[in-house]
Amino acid sequence: MLLSLGLVGCGTDDSGDTASTSSPATTSSSSSSAASSGDVAALAEAFAATLADDQLEALNQDYTFANASNWSNFPNALLTGGSGGFGGGGSGAPGGALPSGALPSGGAPGGGGAGSTSSTGRVGLQTDSLTDAQWTALEDLLRAVTGSAANEGFDEIMQHLSADDYLADNGGGDDYGRGNYFIAFLGEPSDSGTWELQFGGHHLAVANTYVDGVLGGATPSFRGIEPLTTVTEDGVTVQPEQQEQAAFQALLASLSSDQLATAQLSQTFGDILLGPGNDWAFPTTSEGVAGSELTDDQKALLLAAIDTYVDDVDDADAATILAGYESELDDTYVSFSGNSSVSEVGDYVRIDGPSVWIEFSLQNGIVLQGAHPHAVWRDKKTDYAGLTS
Repeated sequence: MLLSLGLVGCGTDDSGDTASTSSPATTSSSSSSAASSGDVAALAEAFAATLADDQLEALNQDYTFANASNWSNFPNALLTGGSGGFGGGGSGAPGGALPSGALPSGGAPGGGGAGSTSSTGRVGLQTDSLTDAQWTALEDLLRAVTGSAANEGFDEIMQHLSADDYLADNGGGDDYGRGNYFIAFLGEPSDSGTWELQFGGHHLAVANTYVDGVLGGATPSFRGIEPLTTVTEDGVTVQPEQQEQAAFQALLASLSSDQLATAQLSQTFGDILLGPGNDWAFPTTSEGVAGSELTDDQKALLLAAIDTYVDDVDDADAATILAGYESELDDTYVSFSGNSSVSEVGDYVRIDGPSVWIEFSLQNGIVLQGAHPHAVWRDKKTDYAGLTS
């Protein structure tokens, strides 16, 4: 079954001959007119046109639930039996052993599906094969389908890649870095029919599904970051998830003592509930304090927290999605476990509405010391554009 949000997939805002995994340029004027017109399929085709035959074979995959749900927050090396940086000498990982709680979730559910040519954990084309020109074409595509705000959308993705480069340079080794991400077209990019743009790797999953040229779903959308503290990698300041953390802190800090008592969950959480492989498993009963019990100022803070995830989608579609969530705000619940300061390992926040589902969970560091977040945005109606099997 496919459900369409009725959203138009639009955005605002010479081929090299040697592969490169260095930090590519993040701006390009060559496709700005195409991006502004919302021609996502054309930009996808433009990227594909830069690829060699073997790259195209990896890029183009069947549109199946097995392929669509084959995403993970793990480094790809861990999915394929490598170290994934665990026990690799990072200050947060004791040699030869996985840290306690290091693997609460994140395994790819099926390892591909019909038409999959990849045996590398994720399906699609690995970014370590891209030339600088191919990186530029990929960034043009990603820029068109993601938000334009600072620390959100396209900027957030670029910071995520830099964060993984930072891990590679600071104890993680070759299992980390921007060359370990994957881009896949599930189905043929077109303004008719259904296809998914899938991009992801360690701590990142983008899943935009288009139905007859319209965005039919932008979730599951996973974000994590290590480290959570501000660092600089090749001149890029890495701090994207701090906005999300601050939004949750402000929301919980606004609650009265009675509201906090209602919002506090009895369980503790080592990770998010609805991570990879846990599809369409939304709890049947919502817990916490209802939006109808919040003041107008508190509702504004709740909507602002939701917006830090919705803003990862292109600006026009994000506005439509957020308006839908705002209309359901009275029936949207806020809950937390651990500390309401949302600052320590084990702290967990959940937003649970008729449509929106967001979880934020602070984890132990893996490569580095210190807490880092895992977070997921799902939609109870439009995950995978409604595809369930």
